[in-house]
Amino acid sequence: MGPVPLRIEDYALLGDTETAALVGIDGSIDWLCMPRFDSAACFAALLGDEDNGRWMIAPAGAVRRTTRCYREGTLVLETEFETDDGTVRVVDCLPPRDVLPDVVRVVEGVNGRVPMRMQLTIRFDYGRVVPWVRRRGDGTLLAVAGPDALTLRCGVETRGENMTTVADFTVEAGARIPFSLVWHPSHERAPERPDPLEAVESTAAWWREWSGRCRYQGRWRDAVVRSLITLKAMTYAPTGGIVAAATTSLPEQIGGVRNWDYRYCWLRDATLILQSALDAGYTEEARAWRDWLLRAVAGRPQEMQIMYGAAGERRLTELELDWLPGYEGSAPVRIGNAAVEQFQLDVYGEVMDTLHQARCAGIEPSSYAWGVQRALLDHLKDRWREPDDGIWEIRGEQRQFTHSKVMAWVAMDRAIMTVEQFGLEGPVDEWRRTRAAIHEEVCERGYDADRGTFVQHYGSREVDAALLMIPLVGFLPASDPRVAGTVAAVERDLCPDGFVLRYRTEGVDAVDGLPPGEGAFLPCSFWLVCNLQLLGRTDDAERLMERLLALRNDVGLLSEAYDSDTGRLLGNFPQAFTHVGLLRAASLLG
Repeated sequence: MGPVPLRIEDYALLGDTETAALVGIDGSIDWLCMPRFDSAACFAALLGDEDNGRWMIAPAGAVRRTTRCYREGTLVLETEFETDDGTVRVVDCLPPRDVLPDVVRVVEGVNGRVPMRMQLTIRFDYGRVVPWVRRRGDGTLLAVAGPDALTLRCGVETRGENMTTVADFTVEAGARIPFSLVWHPSHERAPERPDPLEAVESTAAWWREWSGRCRYQGRWRDAVVRSLITLKAMTYAPTGGIVAAATTSLPEQIGGVRNWDYRYCWLRDATLILQSALDAGYTEEARAWRDWLLRAVAGRPQEMQIMYGAAGERRLTELELDWLPGYEGSAPVRIGNAAVEQFQLDVYGEVMDTLHQARCAGIEPSSYAWGVQRALLDHLKDRWREPDDGIWEIRGEQRQFTHSKVMAWVAMDRAIMTVEQFGLEGPVDEWRRTRAAIHEEVCERGYDADRGTFVQHYGSREVDAALLMIPLVGFLPASDPRVAGTVAAVERDLCPDGFVLRYRTEGVDAVDGLPPGEGAFLPCSFWLVCNLQLLGRTDDAERLMERLLALRNDVGLLSEAYDSDTGRLLGNFPQAFTHVGLLRAASLLG
């Protein structure tokens, strides 16, 4: 049945805007959380071996060639297997949610007569819980453990083998054999579901209608549309929140410990997400994200977090799952994220910028938005001089990070602009004084005149890819020689292969308190594209853009990092921050 796990880039995404699954190029679903993104997984083979839960449908014999693609403008995946006996296609989707989530798989005979095998291994709670499986009178299979249940409906005979449900069947040309798996609370009977064949077509139509509204018509349109679909798939539709990735604990270095849970919503992504949605013409999604943001941060300003759950949950306790060996032995496997307790100044700038951009786009403000913003600014003016944990959630000591101060400046700047443009009331003279003080301090203490570059934190001689945001947020124009000097320093110190590292993870000035080593960070690489374009280095910007797009897997997806030595994608997958960076770069390049 093939090795487990596959390479990260060998997976494709399914999503219904409330949860997501990863489908391998070998026909396996190795990751699925139900009923929502951050629920416990019922398929977790991605983080260990297949006994942790997976659903495989593939030819029983040798496969000569495998190709796959999404149906154009959709998240309906087609994987075609060519064998000595003929060719068969597996069509996968998560239909748009009505109440409960389900996975639909249809096996289609293309030519010949192909023996097939299905193996369904259900393990709730990230591979820890083996359910009780029984056949019901209507021929369906019901798997139950605690609060969770999965009901399998399929068009072939199944049997049990070694705690796994299996089926052997043959597909002839023109045949279509449906499978569906629905999650439901174990105390409720599985609901009736639409015919799987109809569900595939209606799912494709839903996605085509949505993606067809994209108004971007530039040279990078295919990549833009795929990135927008990916972001939509990682949207939690009931609230408008957008999770950073569909997975947890896919490593930033194979065999390393930088394995984090990204199934939450980060404020650092806020402005870029909103701008990307607006640029592409998706005002409703931008409004929903703005509304999620306001609900999430509402409350006492000192309690604002850097991330929240998909519905705005605040308690994201980090746990280590010691029964899972991790992706290619990359342990520990974590759920929850302890970084939720960190203090990061940059999130104030992200919140203020997002809400300002929403007003500028004509998204009507809520009645309490400005009150929340003023409370956050009152808190920030008393704390902006403090050290913080920085945008990268370091697990070392707090520092006076230059990017954090820049984003504190952004918060004050956008508040001033809001008063000036929209006539809202506030202590604008005080905000102007604070904005000027931050700017002066950053240019004095965050800039190394000898080297001609801004630095990672005050007193450091290192650079940080987050400094590439300086011209993108308007702290200094790209024409300022200090910006060009910083870009040159990033290219010299953080781009060993042309792609951008976040920062150097080894050496006397390393800040994160973890063992060294990680891949190039793809969002920052797209930020470099933007900087090169703003500096008038259009040819360099377009060359880097093309190199980055070439890193996408065969269905157009990117994770957060890339290892040039092995030519592999790294980190949680797919990564919203990366696809948002792609969208920003494409918009700037035209």
